[in-house]
Amino acid sequence: MRRRAIIQMIVIGVLAGIVTGGVAYFVPWLPDAASVQAGLIDEVYWFVAIVCVVIFALVAGVALYAGWKFRVADDDMDDGSPIHGHTGLEIWWTAIPTALVVAMAVFSGINLSRAEALPSDARVVEVTAQQFAWSFQYPGVEKTSGDLVLEVDVPVKIVLHANDVIHSFWVPEFRMKQDAVPGIETTTAITPTKVGEYDVICTELCGLGHSVMRAKAIVLSSEDYAAWEKEAGGGGGQAGGTGTGGEADGKAVFDSAGCGGCHTLSAAGSTAEVGPDLDTVLAGADEPFVRESIIDPNAEIAEGYQPNVMPGDYEERLTDEDLDALVQFLLDSTGSS
Repeated sequence: MRRRAIIQMIVIGVLAGIVTGGVAYFVPWLPDAASVQAGLIDEVYWFVAIVCVVIFALVAGVALYAGWKFRVADDDMDDGSPIHGHTGLEIWWTAIPTALVVAMAVFSGINLSRAEALPSDARVVEVTAQQFAWSFQYPGVEKTSGDLVLEVDVPVKIVLHANDVIHSFWVPEFRMKQDAVPGIETTTAITPTKVGEYDVICTELCGLGHSVMRAKAIVLSSEDYAAWEKEAGGGGGQAGGTGTGGEADGKAVFDSAGCGGCHTLSAAGSTAEVGPDLDTVLAGADEPFVRESIIDPNAEIAEGYQPNVMPGDYEERLTDEDLDALVQFLLDSTGSS
């Protein structure tokens, strides 16, 4: 009788494990892996998932069997019989979960250490987060842009800074997530393995425009990256520079400064609604008004919007050349003068 009960519980547990395991394996919970680190993080995920499926199957097998086998009769109104705990069983169900938690912690720690390991000559990208945009600086080519450009199969050290509040850098396909904290330099590692475009997402609630704080991570082949690097190398290193050795490109400044994360502007292809619609509020505006709106955004607040949302330090963060280019781009784009 006891052997039969054990067999029944095992059968129920196996069925529960198969169903749960099938859901875990066949449902595409994770985005495609596109970095070396993603493979290591996924190993941790699947290790933890397998442990959880086994525990769930064991608990479900016992619970379902007990609920079915020992269910009370409809006419039984008596209290259950008093029972005493089983010391041996309590030791086992304490020791086994403890060992499993320790195993998960050790496995996770080892894989995280492997994921963060980089060669001493790894490429470096400086990432600046601000409400509500990302900017990426490439010291090797003296270039700053609004996109994260990487070369496939080349390790990169991501160095994160925040200008205002806490942000969090994450590319789902790369898996590595790291906070950008004001006053603290944090780092993470990425070795992309697939050419393509991916979303850079802020995963820390950072204000009204948090949902639109996105950028593109562009992974290029070695040949394409070399061409981009050669083109970018002549730009002169300031935010928004075209990278071609000519004058600053106003649209590039608009993109790299994060303006498109908050404002709608048809000429830039941006449709954000955190701040005023520039196509409307700048239509017919003159140069002094446009310039003041950038360097002193609280001087005149558009109706329906709050002060102190737009950063007020663009005069310090942009060079005179870039500021002039941005102002001219906005004037040209909105038909102002």
